Amino acid sequence: MNLQESLLGYAALAALITIIPGTDTALVLRYSIAQGRRHAYMASFGMIAGAFVWGAAAATGVSALLTVSTVAYDVLRLGGAAYMLWLGIGLWRASLKKSDADLPPGALPHLSLEPLRRTWLKGFVSNLLNPKYGMFCIAVIPQFLVPSVPAVWMGLLLSVVSNLEAVVWFAVIISAAQFFRKWLQGASFRRWIDRVTGTVLGTFGVVAVVETFAPRHA
Repeated sequence: MNLQESLLGYAALAALITIIPGTDTALVLRYSIAQGRRHAYMASFGMIAGAFVWGAAAATGVSALLTVSTVAYDVLRLGGAAYMLWLGIGLWRASLKKSDADLPPGALPHLSLEPLRRTWLKGFVSNLLNPKYGMFCIAVIPQFLVPSVPAVWMGLLLSVVSNLEAVVWFAVIISAAQFFRKWLQGASFRRWIDRVTGTVLGTFGVVAVVETFAPRHA
């Protein structure tokens, strides 16, 4: 396998993984509708930074620890599960608060925007505490290494490829959400998107906890 074949093959596989709906897609969509384009892009940049950390760790062999230590993997998975549950509960609590539509006639509406730095951090942590993405990097990147290219540099290059695809995918989601935003800006819809996103995140968190404590068969 030469360099071109490796990059094309990995790009095709990573593209399929990227477009599968998950916590990243749910968060970006929610931010795009509820907070706006800037917050959606900031969240996506945080997620991409977290993904690059995983790719770099897999390329340098640091995260190989997770393949041999079930304790390390379980700790990371439970940390990620707790974070997703915290985000999910936070979104549900936000959806139950009084909104602009509940204000008395003549009252001025107020949209509380989250600080951009916090939005980036939420995206970063949500991906950094996702061990399944790390396992993907560890399992897949070695299959696309090219003998003539140093493993570390090849792994980083493959990580860049998948992150570029994520940028394109997030841009598509944000653009589509912004296009339909004027039909989706009602208070009831904002409640709905917060509850759906919170439910998705909470479900991923619960599944991660169940999988962690489920009996392992040899």
